[in-house]
Parts: sequence; structure tokens; C-alpha cells
Amino acid sequence: MAAQKDGWVFSFSFLLFCASFIPMQGSVSLLQALSPQEYFSSLQAGRASLAYFSHKASPGAQPFLEQIENSAKALQDYGISVVKVNCPKEDVSRYCGKEDALRKAYLFRGNVLIREFPTDALFDVNSIVANVLFALLFNEVKYVETLADLQNIENALKGRLNMVFAYVPATGTAEHRAVMEAAFVYGTVHQFVLTTEATLLKDTGSDEPDVSSARLLFCHCQRATDLAQPCRRTAMRQALTMLNIHRHLKLMGAPLVTEVAEDPEKVSTVHLQLGLPLVFILSQKETYEADRRTAEFVAWQLLGKAGVALLSRDLVDLNILLRSNVALKIPDEGVPVKYLVLEDTDEVITLVEDKSKVEQIQEGEEEEEEEDEDEKENNNQGVQLPTWALSRCMRCVRIQPRRMHAKANRSSGSINTKIYDNIQRNSQKSLFFNLFFFFHIIYMYLFSSLGTRGVLLSRVNCWDWPGVCTKENVTQFPTIKIYEKGERSVMYDGMWGTEDLTSFIMLSRVPCPLKLATIDEAEGYLRGEFPSELSSYHHTSVLGLFSTATSEAREAFEEAGNILSGHVTMGMYFEDDALALSRKYAVSPPALLLARSGGRSVEGIALSKQSSQDMVQMIRYELLDIFPEITVQNLPRYLQLGKPFLILFSDGDIGQMESKEMLKLAKGRRQQAFVACWLNLKKTPVGRGVLKAYFATVPSLPLLVWVNLHAEGQVFKFPSEQTITEMNVLSWLEKLKAGLEIPSSTLSEEDWKPPLPAYDFLQMMETAMPELPLHTS
Repeated sequence: MAAQKDGWVFSFSFLLFCASFIPMQGSVSLLQALSPQEYFSSLQAGRASLAYFSHKASPGAQPFLEQIENSAKALQDYGISVVKVNCPKEDVSRYCGKEDALRKAYLFRGNVLIREFPTDALFDVNSIVANVLFALLFNEVKYVETLADLQNIENALKGRLNMVFAYVPATGTAEHRAVMEAAFVYGTVHQFVLTTEATLLKDTGSDEPDVSSARLLFCHCQRATDLAQPCRRTAMRQALTMLNIHRHLKLMGAPLVTEVAEDPEKVSTVHLQLGLPLVFILSQKETYEADRRTAEFVAWQLLGKAGVALLSRDLVDLNILLRSNVALKIPDEGVPVKYLVLEDTDEVITLVEDKSKVEQIQEGEEEEEEEDEDEKENNNQGVQLPTWALSRCMRCVRIQPRRMHAKANRSSGSINTKIYDNIQRNSQKSLFFNLFFFFHIIYMYLFSSLGTRGVLLSRVNCWDWPGVCTKENVTQFPTIKIYEKGERSVMYDGMWGTEDLTSFIMLSRVPCPLKLATIDEAEGYLRGEFPSELSSYHHTSVLGLFSTATSEAREAFEEAGNILSGHVTMGMYFEDDALALSRKYAVSPPALLLARSGGRSVEGIALSKQSSQDMVQMIRYELLDIFPEITVQNLPRYLQLGKPFLILFSDGDIGQMESKEMLKLAKGRRQQAFVACWLNLKKTPVGRGVLKAYFATVPSLPLLVWVNLHAEGQVFKFPSEQTITEMNVLSWLEKLKAGLEIPSSTLSEEDWKPPLPAYDFLQMMETAMPELPLHTS
């Protein structure tokens, strides 16, 4: 029965939460359809939108509309809305009146036109996303046609920024889209440059001049000190996809040489995490400078193929042969580090590029192992390494390491300490919000649109800082945590919409509970006047009244406030004259006062249970609407009650008479075991799918339905010939209780599973990069 009950609950939840994201009949399309007046009045400053103006009878527009609708979800991830504007026949304006205007799509930022696109240039999702992002990032992504243009940009970047140079044979391709998406993410870190000129690719000295394939070069201009010399370039050898570009940029951003002072078996770097080997150059104090130059030379040759670390024998007690000068660690779990004796740097490079050489070297070492046992027993750390590291490195390059990456193991304590110091320092000054994410999920638009003051925003990439995210108990992505005055952190568990986040941030800025000093402050709080920064937010205020003899309940109320911070406004009054306030509202301390609608309605509730969890549960229940409109956002709150639903489905706002009668029903029977609610199909179109699941077709509306998702799964339809009044509904419910009504349908006992598999990002990574070890624990 429990499995059956869970199946019914999930069926209702799944339809409301997921159906709008599945292309099926009755689902919500991300392509909005508006009139010209509605569209231009909806434009917001700084918000980008792609609009296509069309007459309803346009026969040739359908193929383009299908492609633009398919691209809506991808563009939405970047904060770009997609709108189909239906032009009236009599409209002769700029966008609707001319025939050639109807063969274009228009990109706006706010009410400013950014770019016009011929519809034949937007032939699929890749071309739409690529061209739209290219237009929006016009100032961030430089387009070049000549070698001189490229050299001028390169010279201007030397000593300041690195450059990502991409060649694509044509714009609007999947490769062009991948470059634009990478520029959207990393455009503030690197300068992106794009070209479609094949001759320019050859002029850059590319060793693979196949002009039919897209190419990407990472130009190390930030390290360049000689303005007369070109920036070093490292080519990406994989296909031009967003995932491969991200991987390449992570490798380019890693330290050139990592200095380690611990057992190589315990060392972890970004190279190992991305499935590449790590080469250790063994060093000691007497030959450090020469070994450092050798390590840097090898690192440049292996850049993008392997990581290089400098391991000091003086700091680590290694039980290995004295003449071993190189160690190799591969990312395969359980494979021990291999210690080798190599003669020159060419052998080190060959070791990585030709894996068969490793086996040959190991066989030669095993033959000499017995001869070296005496040397191993008499190992003396004062003896210097063989002189090959000094004499054979003929082309070593002196490049100072980037000090910000002094430790390659990004989960190490020193790096974590700096991050936590930053969190604590900022949270002492004001409210500090930190976004933890994996790879890069685009929420920067969301944060930039909040517009709140006195709030510091930060982000941590859990790919780079796994230790930080583990310590902060971040187990899902994205995650928002709020740090307040260095005292505590709160995990945000609400909806990821601008309105919900803004409300949560504003409420989090006010102490919860807020301690009120006078009766005037308490009365003003109930009227919604205090605190003043929340006066523009409509909410129900909760005021706790306590006397000096109810300290235990007061402490539980304060703990409940900590739990509900950001979700509820809670005040607390416990001065000597609290009894005067309690008498006014006919309650005895400890008690709660709930002020709805700006204090026009104040309800007193006695606190019979005094544990913090009981108070949290009671406050959440009391804050629920008496007759709520069910939406995707609030559905979980009412499902958690475990009660049957009495739902009034309507195609728009419900009538005044139905609203009045249903409100009387909800108020009079609030303690009964059902939830009286309504669902507006115009605001929540997924409700049509719910009705089809109940009745096979959508019946005439308005329609009152009884459904018990937590028990037998039976669906009952209120008689259409009866008027919806309190008395008629109560009489009908009595018949249901007595078993005198026949259900219209019964929900299936089997589980309702998604028709498509879930979007598994980690599995997608594993498929794209099988060499990348994924830790599933």
C-alpha cells in the first residue's frame, strides 16, 4: 500500500513539475506568443530577447518556428527569452508592416535593437545559439580577418591576459556555438578571438593546417615579457566541443610546474583528475635551480598532455633507488607510482607520448635491481642527482610560476584556509552569499538581476575546489549558502527564480527572530511597518509573545527562527508589559500572533508545544493560505500535509461567487483532513495534463474535483448540474464518505516514471572523456 500511495503522489507531482519540460500535447512551450504591444511592454532593461514577427497565416514560417522553439531552452540558460510576436493584419509598423521584415528575427537588449538576423541564417539550434551569443558578445569576442589584426590584439594582451584563438570554417556551426558558449563563461578571464579565414590559421604556424576542421589555440600572453616575441601557443587536440574547451582551459590554467613535498601516492592535481598522467622530476637542495629549469622545459613540451611536478628528496623520505630521477603517476586507481632512471628530457617526453616505452624501461630496471640493492641500502641524501639534469637540458626556459597556484592539490588545507578566511571576513561585514557549482551552470544572469544592496556575492567551482565543497557539505549543484556575521551558514532550498531568491535575500538580512523593545514597535511590526526595509514585501508576520516565566519556550522560538530564517518574518516580544499586549489579542504567553494583510487581520495562537521542531512545523502550517492557488512552486508545501485535495480547476480567475463559497468551506472545515484549493490553467497550463490523466479528456470548466493521492487514488467529479456552494459541496462530501458516489477514475497503481531518462551530466562527461575517472562515492 505504501508503494501504491507513493506512486499516486508521484503521478500528480510529476505531471505538475515535469510535464512542462517535455514536448507533449498540453505542455508549456518556452516559445512565448505575444502581441506587439505585449512584447514591447514586457521588455526589461538589460534583459536580452530574440523576437520573430509573423502573421498567423504565414505558410513558410513553420520550419523556422520549429527551430527557434527548439533553441528556446538553450537560450534561456543564458538569460535570453525567445518570443513569437503575432502581428495583426492591420499593423503597418516597422516590424509587422513590411514583407522583408517578416523574414527576419530581431535581437533586443531591453528595448534597444542589437541585431537583425535573416531567417535563413538561423537554420538550426546551433546556428541560432551561436549567432545570438556572437551578437551579444560582440565587444568580448574579437573577430579578425588578417594576421596584422591578430598580432595587434596579441601585443595589447602581453603581460595582462591570455588569449583563446579559435578558427571555425563557417559561422552558425556546432563548433561556432561551442566557442561562443565558452566565451560566455570564460570571457571575463581570457580574451576570445575568432576567425573564419583559413589563411590566417596557416599564418599562425599551426602544425595541422587542415582548414576543413575547426581549431582552437590557447595563447599564453599573460606570461609574455618580450614584446618582440609572439605568445606561446598550445593547440587543443580534441574536437571543438564545449566540454573539450572547458577541459583544455582548465589544463592551461593549472600551474606549469607544481612543487610538492609529500608522498607522490598522495598527490592529486587537475591533470590526474582529468585523466592525464603526472610526471615527477626528483630534485634535491644542491641541484634545485637546474632541476626547476628542467621541469619547466618538460612542462612546456607536455602541456595539455601531462602535468609536471618537482619533488624534493630532502623533504620526503622515499624508499627508492638513489639514481632514480623521474617518477610517473597515472590516473588509473590502484596503480602504484613508477620510479624510473632516464638519461635526458627527450626520454621523459617520449615516456608520456609513447606508453609502450614505460614497459621497456621497467624491464631494464628489473634486470639491474639486484645490482642496485647495496646502493639503495646506503642511500645518502647528501649525494647529488646525476648530472643529466644539468647538462642535457639545453633549452630550459626561465618562467616564474603563478604564485596564486602555489599548490596544485586544490583540496589542500592552505588553499581551503584562504577561502574560509575570505568567507569569514566578508560575512563579518554583511550578509555573504556563496554559489557552489560544478563545471559551470549559468546563474550569473540570475545574480546580476537581483539588484540588492549590502549583500556580497561569491562563487566556488567545486571542480576546482573539491575540498572546500566537501567541508561545506555541498552534495548537489548548484547550491547557495548564506553566511551571516560569521556565526552560521544557511543552505538555500527554495525555487531558483529571481523573485524567490530576492525575497529570500531580503528576509535573510533581517534578524530572525527580530527582538522588539517596546509595545509600539511590536504593534508596528504587526502592521507591517517594521522593519522598514521589508515594507514593500507582502508577507505574513509572526510575533512571539513571552513572559519572564516562559524562558524555555522563548529559547525554542529563537531556534525555530534560525531554522526559518529567509523564509518567514518572525518577531519576538518578552518585555514586562507583554501581558498587556497578550490581553489585547486574547491569548496568554507563550503565544503566537499571526498578522495577515498588513495587520488588518491578527490571529492569536497558544503555544502548547515548546520544542523548536514543533514550533517550526506549526508556523509553516499556519502560514499556508486558507484557500491557495496551486502552482508548481507551492505544490510541495501542500503535498507534505498528506491530505486529500479538493481542487477547483478553472480556465482563468475563478468567479466571485465560487471564490466566496470555497473560502467559506475552507475556513469552516480547516481542521478537517483535506486541502481546499484551486488551479488556474492559464497560469499553470500543466493542469490540462492533470485533467487528461484523470478523465482522458479535458472536461468543461470550472470543475471541482476530489482526489486522494495518499490513499486509494480515486478521483471524484462534482456534479456539473449543481452550483458550487458551501452546502452543496458539504453534502456531496458526505456522500463520498458514505460510499454513495462512484469515482470517475482511479489512478494507476504502477509507478509513473519519466518517459525520458534524466539528464545525467556526470555520465555525459564519462562518455565524452572515458579517460576521466569519476568518483561516484
